Amino acid sequence: MNKIFFIALFLLNFFSYSQEDAWVYFNDKPNAAIQLNTPLNFLTQRALDRRTNQGIVLNENDVPIHQPYMDGITNARGITVKAKSKWMNCLHVQGSLNAITALTLLPYVNHVRFADASLNLKRPTPRIINPVNKQLDVLTNFNYGNSNNQIQMLNGHLLHQANYTGTGKIIAVLDSGFINVNSTAPFQRLFDNNLILGGYNFVSRNTNVYSLHNHGTLTLSCMGGYVDGQLVGTSPDAQYYLYVTEDVTQESPVEESYWVEAAEEADSLGADIISTSLGYYDFDDMSYGHYYDEFTGDTAFASKGANIAFSKGIIVVASAGNSAGSPEPYNHIGVPAEATNVLAVGAVKADGSLATFSSIGPSFDLRTKPDVMAQGQASVIANTSGTIQTASGTSFSCPIMAGMIASFWQAIPWATNQQVVDFVKQSADRFDNPTNQFGYGIPDFQLALNNALSLNQNSLDKFLVYPNPVSDELFLSFPATFSEAKISFYNGLGQFLFEKSIQNTDASISLGNINSGIYFFKIEGNSFAQTGKIIKN
Repeated sequence: MNKIFFIALFLLNFFSYSQEDAWVYFNDKPNAAIQLNTPLNFLTQRALDRRTNQGIVLNENDVPIHQPYMDGITNARGITVKAKSKWMNCLHVQGSLNAITALTLLPYVNHVRFADASLNLKRPTPRIINPVNKQLDVLTNFNYGNSNNQIQMLNGHLLHQANYTGTGKIIAVLDSGFINVNSTAPFQRLFDNNLILGGYNFVSRNTNVYSLHNHGTLTLSCMGGYVDGQLVGTSPDAQYYLYVTEDVTQESPVEESYWVEAAEEADSLGADIISTSLGYYDFDDMSYGHYYDEFTGDTAFASKGANIAFSKGIIVVASAGNSAGSPEPYNHIGVPAEATNVLAVGAVKADGSLATFSSIGPSFDLRTKPDVMAQGQASVIANTSGTIQTASGTSFSCPIMAGMIASFWQAIPWATNQQVVDFVKQSADRFDNPTNQFGYGIPDFQLALNNALSLNQNSLDKFLVYPNPVSDELFLSFPATFSEAKISFYNGLGQFLFEKSIQNTDASISLGNINSGIYFFKIEGNSFAQTGKIIKN
């Protein structure tokens, strides 16, 4: 056998039998219409109530994957099923290139997408990867101790004093493990009050969440930790589900699939908020890494999942990342924080100045990222031995923010997730002038609450204009006394741009064709006029 032929044969065998990661997408869900008639078979009543309260209808992606389809993939030769997603009607599989490609011959398989983008006939050129280490990333008066700054920076203590401490809200924490949460003093109050509702390890497929890794322990303490005079979390009375989605032994695209699985579980159990101090950019296999031009808000698998979670009425809060010191483009916010409907949280120091490690924006499509900031340098946390100490990273600014949002949402239970996010952004100190480092800045939750209560009191005779900031589609919610009106837009100099007649049946306006910036609007109708300001991303 000549040398050239031997090398060619070796390469053929190598590419045929080396293991690849891929997502296998199905054509349909054959029994979806029937299953939607009995939603309590796959969603809890609390999950249904959250949809009802926010005007969200059930649809086919709420229905589980058709079991015979899953069985067919599971039984296929050379295929290992690692995870599943009902939202995207797909399975995450591992196998050889040939074995995975053969799945496309099955009549119920729509298509296969490989984690290695070059196998999808895109980007065959090798990448230069910036090496990164795996990083995980009644009047109530609390004695906050050293944790007072990270709460008072957000005016969160004022909400706590009004008894808004997260009661009635459920936060799903997606992380790497929660060592000793079930046995150390800072978390005892959660167990005494039955605030830990359960947990699951999606990596190992068991309920072992308390003896794996410390990162989730630290992040949970920012929300639910309590040691009088030393540490009080931002939502000490919220309820929690603890999910392990991060495999600390590797950096692999399957972790994004575990993340989506956990988000689906959180949705089905009725969670209100997802807090995730995880982020993805590069993987151990360089061919699996994300490109910056993928960060358009809905391309990466976990980003897609995060956006769907938001469409179900959940607020997803994610760490911006700790890569600001890396070369371009690796200093930018990764997955899932870059997603369109994720609240990406950057880090500041105790004095409100920028933490130099905090990943920056914008997204590739020039959306404002990060969204908001909280203390992430020298944050006060509890470690796995129960000791109160400080630690730094957007891993901690994220749960500080997520917990504060739970306390805030408790105060305005009538609000949708979009309204809550808007109120938070609009209260931030750089809302009128966002930057790539701070986003909209540091929120003031007392201001957000004042604005929300004022809007609710006037909701019977005012139009609600949202989201604000807006990327493309602007929506208007009509007061009961109006069926039609006219809205006019003006630039920052007061110059007229355009106007549109709107009706209850057509209350949305596309702003995709106007440039980013600050604009003013005026709504007129029935001897009524309402003015306001919007920010176009």
